[in-house]
Amino acid sequence: MPRPEAATATLESPDTRLLQALADVAAEKGLAAVTVADVVRVAGVSKRTFYEHFSDKEACFLQLYRLASASALRTLREAVQPGLPWQAQVETALCAYFAHLASGPQLLRLLFVEIHHLGEAGSAVRREVMGELAAFMLNTVNRDRSAARALSEPMAVAAVGAITELVLQAVEQNRQADLTELAPAASEVVRRLAQ
Repeated sequence: MPRPEAATATLESPDTRLLQALADVAAEKGLAAVTVADVVRVAGVSKRTFYEHFSDKEACFLQLYRLASASALRTLREAVQPGLPWQAQVETALCAYFAHLASGPQLLRLLFVEIHHLGEAGSAVRREVMGELAAFMLNTVNRDRSAARALSEPMAVAAVGAITELVLQAVEQNRQADLTELAPAASEVVRRLAQ
């Protein structure tokens, strides 16, 4: 979930500039310390413009989380190589996913840690994203497997949870640059759960 792509302020839409500004300020000082005034100052827009796009700072953050998560999921999907056995597809996709995450280390901490501080709204969006990742896992693993050998939905959720915990641990230990080293362990989790 790296930073949204930056462009010149004159070419970006106000909502994109606001999301980027929130990402920048929150990565610097943490979401709790960020104010709407901080965000609009960095974005170069008015508070009125902010409230035309978002009801509050948390709504802005949740949109950032959704967009960054969608970008990471797109990376996973694009990395799948259907001609390979499912195990190789999973490992290839996870390598691309971890490289994608590692490309935005400041945003990574924000997204993997701060989402837990947003109460029920944060939990709901996080569950939505985890569900999308689990659906990806099910589709990839089960594409060429019989129903009797299919990865179950609970096992896909468990795999996503384990992979997320591996990333969170790396983030908490400031090892974002080493995320790609998690691919073999993450792939093994999926293989074991899919047996």
